[in-house]
Amino acid sequence: MSAGIPVGLVGVTGYTGMELARLLSGHDAMNLVRVTSRAEAGKKLSDIYPFLMGLDLGELAITAPDVDELAKSCELVFLAVPHKTAMDIGGKLYDKGVKVVDLSADFRLRDREIYEEWYKVDHTREDLLPKAVYGLPEFYREQIKDASLVANPGCYPTSAIVGLTPALSEKLIDTTDIVIDSKSGTTGAGRKAAVGSLFCEVSDSFKAYGLGSHRHTPEIEQELSVVADEDITVSFNTHLLPINRGILSTIYTKLRAGVTAQDVRAIYEKAYAAEKWIRVLPEGKLPETRWVRGTMFCDVGLVVDSRTGRLIIVSAIDNVCRGASGQAVANANLMLGLAEGHGLNLAPMMP
Repeated sequence: MSAGIPVGLVGVTGYTGMELARLLSGHDAMNLVRVTSRAEAGKKLSDIYPFLMGLDLGELAITAPDVDELAKSCELVFLAVPHKTAMDIGGKLYDKGVKVVDLSADFRLRDREIYEEWYKVDHTREDLLPKAVYGLPEFYREQIKDASLVANPGCYPTSAIVGLTPALSEKLIDTTDIVIDSKSGTTGAGRKAAVGSLFCEVSDSFKAYGLGSHRHTPEIEQELSVVADEDITVSFNTHLLPINRGILSTIYTKLRAGVTAQDVRAIYEKAYAAEKWIRVLPEGKLPETRWVRGTMFCDVGLVVDSRTGRLIIVSAIDNVCRGASGQAVANANLMLGLAEGHGLNLAPMMP
């Protein structure tokens, strides 16, 4: 194993855990020394992930989660576990002085009552909500560097917030008329056995789900309200694509009077000029999920429809990498004093 900074991973068997194992297997500044799963304890990583055979990481033993052992062995721990579970383990690790990157929703919402309304569970670590930093590096980079607890953003919110931020911050659009139409690959539903995720249920079909009730809605509204400096309500609508990876969000907004297509493009290009992972595509080109597969890129396309007075924003990310595990590694890099992009400068997987 490498001599890098020792880190742990709680919940290695889901898609986000799998992606973290893939990314950390090639990360020469972090050393994954603990991986946990109650169901798979006693096996090697390569037993459950044959793609790791022949790599050092594949020999790592899976153990049952033990907070004391994690705290003794790790400087930082990734939590790839469901909501409610994360607040318990994450809170205990935080109390022991271990840095935590939580991939669940338990620390994303700053208001306990809103969290409990949408997730239907009690929040037992309300004391940590003000201390958690929302982990979108482009917008919270300096806070993440000093954080001990980072709330890794949801996949859908990443695509929506990146897409809308310049338009809201520069007052280009009507804040009362925003529709976010998002489509995700089936990895977004997790790795659990469920009828709705079976191949025959998903292949050769396309469906909407969670309309008006998706749990990422308050997260999107929270962050967009910060950007706009006013309370934002959005119509957020989700759909399931018959693909493995990827999110494509088409965002419909109403332009304010006098705003031109040239104004929009100039503002977006200036806003993201220094951000290597956000690519504002040239006029006439729109994002595709295959162009970002397996990467940290978020591609943004812009269309001004002068007939309807709308700015249509299209954003594409890989939901498992940029929308979850890759972003978690970027946050961990910042928290550990490493370069943000260490181990993440990946070209898209083509075709």
